[in-house]
Amino acid sequence: MPNDELMPIGVFAQRSGLTSSALRFYADSGLLRPAEVDPVSGYRYYSAGQVARATALRRLREIAMPLAGVEEVLDADPAEASRLIDGHVAKVLGEAEAARHRAAAAKASLSVPDAGEAPPIEPPGLPIAALKGPVLADAVEQVLTATAREPGAPVLSGVRVEASQEALTLTATDRYRLSVRTLVPAEPPAMTWAATLDGGQLRDAAAEVRRSALVRIEAAPHGVWFRLTGRGDRYCGTLSEVFPDYRLMLASLPEATTRATVPKEPLLRALEEHPGERVALHVSAHGVAVLSEETVDGDHPATRLPAATSGPELRIRFELTTLYPAVSTAVGPDVLFDLRGSEQPVTIRSADRGDLTTLAMPVRPTHPT
Repeated sequence: MPNDELMPIGVFAQRSGLTSSALRFYADSGLLRPAEVDPVSGYRYYSAGQVARATALRRLREIAMPLAGVEEVLDADPAEASRLIDGHVAKVLGEAEAARHRAAAAKASLSVPDAGEAPPIEPPGLPIAALKGPVLADAVEQVLTATAREPGAPVLSGVRVEASQEALTLTATDRYRLSVRTLVPAEPPAMTWAATLDGGQLRDAAAEVRRSALVRIEAAPHGVWFRLTGRGDRYCGTLSEVFPDYRLMLASLPEATTRATVPKEPLLRALEEHPGERVALHVSAHGVAVLSEETVDGDHPATRLPAATSGPELRIRFELTTLYPAVSTAVGPDVLFDLRGSEQPVTIRSADRGDLTTLAMPVRPTHPT
């Protein structure tokens, strides 16, 4: 039984301003472990003394500091921590200034057409939830990477949207990937509700949704309305097919045996420069190596990345078109891989501004090792 002075993860989440899923992410990455874990139920408990560290962690992640930098700041004395933060901010400002110049050049090369007439405003539907437009658009674009157009299975092109009392969850799957994004609404959901939205119409609506400071989602008889602030509203129809039972699949997964926390940008660059259609990840105590599927005994060069790892050494292979979208859409500067074996589904997690979980299917090797 937990000590009376400890608090369950839900209470600690409210005290620290982090979501429960983000706390699990930081615990598994070794940055903020619970003070106690119930050996029977698995429930996690935190102490009041951990609130300050959790709050500082949240504030550092809000300025897009990578996990390695966050750990360095949290473990440093005040003067060194201040220097590290100033260095990170200087780097971010430099990148922002470079992006501003690139954006100005891009805009100068475009001719922007006049905006068309906004469609008439329809009668209000059943209120579901309200979210910030850019946050919702990001989530839509992230989970859409796990959709597919397949004859006879139109539901695989759709996005499941579920509203509960605490969150709005978006889910998509093409059988090889499963992407789940959970968002904390700007206003609590008005009711429990679920539907599968047409992926194509949702993709078309995302650009307008992004430009709206606040988006109110309303349920209609055969779809949803996105009520946009100061813009024409957008409609998205629903699909009638039954969405796959992804919760059952997630619940049936075995426990992860190997974990690796990898900086997102270096991993993306390694995948972008990879020449083949398949890629292998070699996870060991020395970090993560990105290599060709055919690599045996070092006959092809590997890209070695710094990573925090735990568990047995493992090599696992993916189609590049499966792994790259799962990494590129990750939220925040780091991704956490939960590995269960060379032929088991891999969970790729990140946690900032909500959370994003992607399940990616590996492939069997075509060459013996």
